[in-house]
Amino acid sequence: MLFAIHCLDKPLSTGLRAVTRDAHLAYVQSHGSKIRIAGPLLSDDGERMAGSLIVLEAASIEEARLWNAHDPYTKVGLFESVDVRPFNWTLADGQKREG
Repeated sequence: MLFAIHCLDKPLSTGLRAVTRDAHLAYVQSHGSKIRIAGPLLSDDGERMAGSLIVLEAASIEEARLWNAHDPYTKVGLFESVDVRPFNWTLADGQKREG
């Protein structure tokens, strides 16, 4: 099952994000094909990173929440809010997905 992990950074946390980014990227990359899509959410003007969006394959919502709990960004307290929800991937590149 897929889960969308939507995280918003705490205000004024650009420095914390920057010093933790390499560890976060290594963690995400270490999970290979379980990560379907991942990237930063941006500020309204598109100039700075303001959060994260990850679509993760996991057996349960508990597993997805545990995965997020071990993310270096979560461990250092970067996020003001985190929402983990089951996700039904319906469209890709404007085309309906099979399955």
